[in-house]
Amino acid sequence: MTEFWVSSGHHLAGRTEGGGLAVTDELLLAYLARPELVPPEEACEAERDLHRSLMDAPRRVITPGAVAAMADPDARENWEMMLAFRERLLVARSVEAAYLDLVRNGLRGTPPIFLNQLVHLILRNALDGCEDPYVLRAGEIFFRPQKVSLTDGRVLLADAEVIEARESGNRASPLVAMLGQEPASELDVMVDDNAWTYWSRSDAFTMALDLGTNPRSRDGLARAIEAWVGHLLHVAVTVVPIETMEDADWRWFVGLDAEATRIGNALWNGETVDGETGRRVLALFSLTFAEGADVDPRIGDKPVYLILAMAADGKLHAKPQNLVVGLPLIQPTEVL
Repeated sequence: MTEFWVSSGHHLAGRTEGGGLAVTDELLLAYLARPELVPPEEACEAERDLHRSLMDAPRRVITPGAVAAMADPDARENWEMMLAFRERLLVARSVEAAYLDLVRNGLRGTPPIFLNQLVHLILRNALDGCEDPYVLRAGEIFFRPQKVSLTDGRVLLADAEVIEARESGNRASPLVAMLGQEPASELDVMVDDNAWTYWSRSDAFTMALDLGTNPRSRDGLARAIEAWVGHLLHVAVTVVPIETMEDADWRWFVGLDAEATRIGNALWNGETVDGETGRRVLALFSLTFAEGADVDPRIGDKPVYLILAMAADGKLHAKPQNLVVGLPLIQPTEVL
């Protein structure tokens, strides 16, 4: 089996009997070693002491006084959020269970970066053994914001952080700058001839994905959605890319991001969506449940429509938690 997404920390987690990820000291230490949590040079001694103590014993009980002693109010707030997040992980039976608790019962100030890290880790587990680079690159959408470029019928998705780093570092070629093209055009777009190179750079996030003209990209995203739902909710679904929603009797939809939810709500309420808004829709899918799934009877035999869209600033911030809380399942079962 080819390895991928080592940066998720998948190899540091244990395994539960139900196939979930168990929280280990090694996994907690990996979080503590992240740049966001390592005290900066100007940090006070109280913050340094707290960080050192957790690196020695990541499950150590931390008293409120240890955080209150920090001089910087931003540092206090950051550590309060981190310790609350750590507690959610420690009390849950698995990483997946902690994530489900978060998205169902309130994020309570959990920073988006922590949530994305959990998604990265869980999706790595859900896709374990996957040998299709298109599925894996499409899966990056779940936990890495994307910069969207619409050119010549192509819908190119490039990692937003990579693009911003190249822009700030002035790494765009003079030709690209002169033509006014976006830096995404400098990245390799995944096609059949170069898809094999994904394995050597899966943690660099430097391949762009064409959702517009390459059907394998949309199929890859469909397979990633199936794996995510099946792993977390233990229900088999079939997801199929579609070109348009022409169902006059559609019963349910899930927006895969905030903009898609807004557009879907407008359509649901019978509002007219203008052309500019319509162009923000990047992909559509139909989702059907396997026989025997405990589905809201109002759905009948109709599919659930999934909408993916970019925001007005040209970025895509996916919300895979919408698939957890938004599908019309009466009583999903998790044994992770």
